[in-house]
Amino acid sequence: QVQLVESGGGLVQAGGPLRLPCVVSGTIWRFNAMGWFRQARGKQRDLVAVITSGGRTNLADTVKGRLTISRDNAKNTVELKMNSLKPEDTAVYYCKADLTPHGGSLRTYWGQGTQVTVSS
Repeated sequence: QVQLVESGGGLVQAGGPLRLPCVVSGTIWRFNAMGWFRQARGKQRDLVAVITSGGRTNLADTVKGRLTISRDNAKNTVELKMNSLKPEDTAVYYCKADLTPHGGSLRTYWGQGTQVTVSS
């Protein structure tokens, strides 16, 4: 069974850094894109950053210049590093992976989410 487990959330001061790792467990045949989304209270879930299996990245305009996304295909992990956090970065952050499990077909998996709160 495939599971995505995020960690690293919590209360952070404005201007500070944040690191959010996500580990994918299970028997995986092939990974496609992996990424992070976030959902602020009362708003829709939006893309933060995505990285393809080949390492190409796409970042939301609101985080460009403050964020890097990386993945380790050998360890089945994707990691988000943010700097210069702002109160408007407060949200639940979700890890997402498009993958094909052994014996299955390509589909999208989500983590349970981790709360990030940025205090001013």
